[in-house]
Amino acid sequence: MNLSGRRESSNVDDRRGKRGGKIAGVGIGGAIIIGIICLILGKNPSEIINNSQLTGGAETETAYQPTAEEEELAKFARQILAGTEDVWTAEFKKMGKTYVPPKLVLFTESVQSGCGGATSSTGPFYCSADQCVYIDLSFFSSMKQQLGADGDFAYAYVIAHEVGHHVQYLLGTLQDAHNKMSRLSEKEANKISVRLELQADFYAGVWAYHDNQMFGSLEDGDIEEGLNVASKIGDDYLQKKARGYSVPDSFNHGTSAQRSKWLKKGLRTGNVKDGDTFTPQYSQL
Repeated sequence: MNLSGRRESSNVDDRRGKRGGKIAGVGIGGAIIIGIICLILGKNPSEIINNSQLTGGAETETAYQPTAEEEELAKFARQILAGTEDVWTAEFKKMGKTYVPPKLVLFTESVQSGCGGATSSTGPFYCSADQCVYIDLSFFSSMKQQLGADGDFAYAYVIAHEVGHHVQYLLGTLQDAHNKMSRLSEKEANKISVRLELQADFYAGVWAYHDNQMFGSLEDGDIEEGLNVASKIGDDYLQKKARGYSVPDSFNHGTSAQRSKWLKKGLRTGNVKDGDTFTPQYSQL
């Protein structure tokens, strides 16, 4: 991506070097939305969250010196966040609405969020309770090492996907979906979760479309990087990689084909109105 001269968002809470309490238990209809499936453990995030103990705890600060590479990633994350602010401010204005951007929280190892505690193994996530996107930058190294998913646009897609959940929150989609999920069986709730995740993928594509229109940010190979990572974070791909088989009823993020399809659609159209993942029959997603 071409980010030369681009501004960096100041809407960032840098908590690197601080450690949060243990991970808090959150049901499938809870507030935490996991953007990317746990790569290192090879598990479905809902398994980790549902089996966690609600212990919480205050953050403690330790001596921490980031590497030069990590500082470059932090700058990159701030620039991508700024791009999402510019794009979604303009898109909300078209809808007659005001965009209130999320805060980006950078952390290492563990963090305390408005939705409870989380660790790096959870992956990046959005918490609607405090309207923050959380990420441990080491996740990008895990993407590269565990899945061979690398590249600046691949990393940008991860951030833009989580911001996509914030867009859903501002539009009321997230709350409506969670209300429905709380009244359904786990199998049916998983299907709504998939619809949420695919829409967030679509919104990531919409962001990239307009960011490129505004700043000429996309370069040769960028889209391929995004589609590559989308295909490697599908529930089917990750479950087969971890277990040798997949269980469709447990999918809560979407298959590789679905995730690639909706990211590509957002990249192609750039039109928020084309991102309805709730009306089509589930088999047609």
